[in-house]
Amino acid sequence: MTRRPSPSDLLVIDGQASVQFAGDRAMTFRVVSVSDQPTYQGWVWLTGYVVNRRGDATAKREIFVQLAGLRSAGASTSPPQGGRIPRPQAARGVERSRLLT
Repeated sequence: MTRRPSPSDLLVIDGQASVQFAGDRAMTFRVVSVSDQPTYQGWVWLTGYVVNRRGDATAKREIFVQLAGLRSAGASTSPPQGGRIPRPQAARGVERSRLLT
């Protein structure tokens, strides 16, 4: 990605973005803001949230990354519509007794 990220972008942050995020330190990151602070050419400060596989924000972070190493994470890790995770309904009556046998 060579363009500056925008708030709400969901990105993969890994070793391509910065060596500090290589290997098991990689994360999915939801951008909240992009700093206008001058930096080295091709680098940017991002503020946002680490997002887990369910789409839940787990930690707020400020990170310094290379624009060329940023990749879109796509919609696979975005939270479900309405912000809730659907849960299966409990079986009732006769159907429940069949499930237990």
